[in-house]
Amino acid sequence: MTDKLLRAKEVMKIVGLGKTSLYGYMKAGMFPKGVKIGPRAVAWPESAVNRWVADRLEGKPLSGQAE
Repeated sequence: MTDKLLRAKEVMKIVGLGKTSLYGYMKAGMFPKGVKIGPRAVAWPESAVNRWVADRLEGKPLSGQAE
């Protein structure tokens, strides 16, 4: 299986969050951390983003939140 790396704009479109929320969730441990792909570039594995979305659809709490 190959995994595609998604840049921030693609991730924001998929998850429906803005940049500030996305990075805030990452900092709080409630969204997968990005992978550094260059000096000033970050991307997320597509599988991690899809898993996060699937967890939300299943009603699972965010990782950094109490149930």
